[in-house]
Amino acid sequence: MNASRFFRSFKFAAEGIRAALAKEQNVRFHFLSAIIVVLAAFFTGLSYIEWLIIIGLIGGMIALEMVNSALERVVDLVTGDFHPLAKQAKDIAAGAVLVFALASAIIGLLIFMPKWF
Repeated sequence: MNASRFFRSFKFAAEGIRAALAKEQNVRFHFLSAIIVVLAAFFTGLSYIEWLIIIGLIGGMIALEMVNSALERVVDLVTGDFHPLAKQAKDIAAGAVLVFALASAIIGLLIFMPKWF
């Protein structure tokens, strides 16, 4: 394995994260939400397992949002014209993000609510 090629892949990944933060409002929203959730978790005193769940949900949400953004860009690259299949691809990817966001919110409520009330 070529070490320079390996470390260069981290540079490309960091550029992708920077691009997503710079260009995608939803990615910025999820990063801000993640900061708020981590602060709430810190002050709530979550267990080790609860932290693992929260970190997994945050990572999954941000990663899925970035994949959705990448898919949208690829679809836009392939066709600048309106096409029903292009719309479906974008809508399905956005739907996947929404499903994960709703599941994450429900899990978050199940973790935090018993501790707060």
